[in-house]
Amino acid sequence: MVPEGIQPDVRRDLFGGRGAVKVYNLAPQPMAPFAAALWCELDPSGVVGRHRQEHFPELVVGLEGEGEATVDDQLVPLRPGSVVPLPLGSVLAIRNGRDDAPLRYLIVKARA
Repeated sequence: MVPEGIQPDVRRDLFGGRGAVKVYNLAPQPMAPFAAALWCELDPSGVVGRHRQEHFPELVVGLEGEGEATVDDQLVPLRPGSVVPLPLGSVLAIRNGRDDAPLRYLIVKARA
């Protein structure tokens, strides 16, 4: 669960997707060599549209639910324990495969 007291930044139709994503910033202060640690919760049947990793390489770690990540047009299951590496320049989209539960995942951004 998200630590108490952290309020989400709710983003709708992110990168041309569908639905809302609640984004909880777990590290509001810099944590070198990491740029960010974000707990994300994607609405049931929600989609985060295709977007390029322009500033930081990332890891997406599945926490809860069932979905899929598309990385450079390759489909990767996104489930609890899944780890999806995103090198700088890669293109990502995320889809929640469930229509009755959110998809929860962690994004860790590293400084290149």
